[in-house]
Formats: sequence, C-alpha cells, structure tokens
Amino acid sequence: MRIRYVAKTDVGMKRNHNEDYFSLLEEEQLFIVCDGMGGHASGEVASRMAAETVTEFFKYSRADQDATWPYKMDSTKSYAENRLAVGIKMANFKIFQSQATEAKYKGMGTTIVSIQVLGDSLLVGHVGDSRGYRLRGGTLEQITVDHSLLEEYKQAKKDITEEELRNFPHKNVITRALGMRENVQVDVQKIKIEPGDMYLLCSDGLSGMITDKGMEEIMKSSDNLEKVIHALLDKANENGGNDNITCVILKFEE
Repeated sequence: MRIRYVAKTDVGMKRNHNEDYFSLLEEEQLFIVCDGMGGHASGEVASRMAAETVTEFFKYSRADQDATWPYKMDSTKSYAENRLAVGIKMANFKIFQSQATEAKYKGMGTTIVSIQVLGDSLLVGHVGDSRGYRLRGGTLEQITVDHSLLEEYKQAKKDITEEELRNFPHKNVITRALGMRENVQVDVQKIKIEPGDMYLLCSDGLSGMITDKGMEEIMKSSDNLEKVIHALLDKANENGGNDNITCVILKFEE
C-alpha cells in the first residue's frame, strides 16, 4: 500500500516560542508528535528529547535485534508493540533523569503520540493528550484516549452535556506525560489499515482549537495533503491559536 504523508508545526498566535516537536523516521515508517511543557526552554527540550530518544532506540534495535532492552517485554504484546512501548518508556526515563540532575529542567515533560506502519496495519502509541485520529469512509474518529482529568470526568459521568464540558475547570490538566514519574504506562494499539484511510497525529494546539467535525470537513476537502495541513493550521490560528500547533497526516492508497 502506498503512503503519502506531510508534517508541519506552527508557533500559534499567543506563544513566542514553539515547544512542540515532530519526527519522521522513514526507514521504520515511524511518525511522532510531541507537545512539551515546563515553560521557558525546557518544554521544547523535553519534546525534542522524547522524539530523538524513541528514534535512536529504533535505529539501535534495528541494527542489533539481539540487543538487550532496558525494560521487560510484555508477553501479551507483539515484538513490534513492545518495541514501540519500550522506546517511549526510555524517553520518559531520560526526561525524568534530566529533571533530577539539572535544575533548569525541573518540571519539564511532554506528551507523545506516534504511529508505526507495519505492512497492512499500524501501531499507535501515546502518552498524554496529543491525539491520533482516523478519517475512514468520510467519518473522523479519535483513536486515542486522552490521559487527562477531563477524560476521566467524561468516563465517570456518561451523560455529560456540552455545557458541562465547556465549563469544566480542569480541562487542561493531564494525568499522564513523559517525565512526570520514573516509570510510565504507554498505551499501544494495533489497527488494520484500509485503502483510503487518512490518519492525523496532532498536539492539543489543533484539537483544542477546532472541533472534530471541523477537522473532518477540512480533511475531506482536498486530496492535496499540503493544502489540508495548511488549512488545519490556519483554522486553528483563526480560532485563536492559543497554543503551538503540530500535525502529521498520513494517507494510504492502493
């Protein structure tokens, strides 16, 4: 199956520096979006450190498939699923260690969402509230679950209204991110690809500024991925651009 992809990041309208970071490792068909936090320069350090640590682990484990990994394999997961989870866990530990040893990095962290394409399927791994979406048959669906207080509230109260969601006081508080603790739980899922599928990885600078329906309409509006990604970033900025905005789009074709 043929893959087309495009990636772009934008500082937004309210920030003076960009703490988001994206990475594409073509030989592994690995795509990563990270959204750093911690203020000053440390957020951008954490996001870049996370993406680089995962890609370095993939290069290392590809070159020597018998190399020892620093984390035990989960017997319920495949080799590929374990590999993605271990790479993200290594990134978490590196950020956590940097905080402990360098005062200027205290409090830094990052979310991460990633896709690795494996033939006719793909893996999605994430920690935090950076999201993965899939457009299939004209319908956009969020395929990741945010690690946030808002999501926990939604799960606890199934009949929540749109007004309650808008007025929830802690909607920006995330419950899981790289660097928060020495160890982290990584959510990894495997998805079968269908021709025509379009996947979107994004920071909350996009998903927080455009409704899912709005993103769906833009993603269906053109087959030109460059045009689509520019339209998404432009709409997020038009709606306020309160945060850095980063997107990676993948399109699968026969």
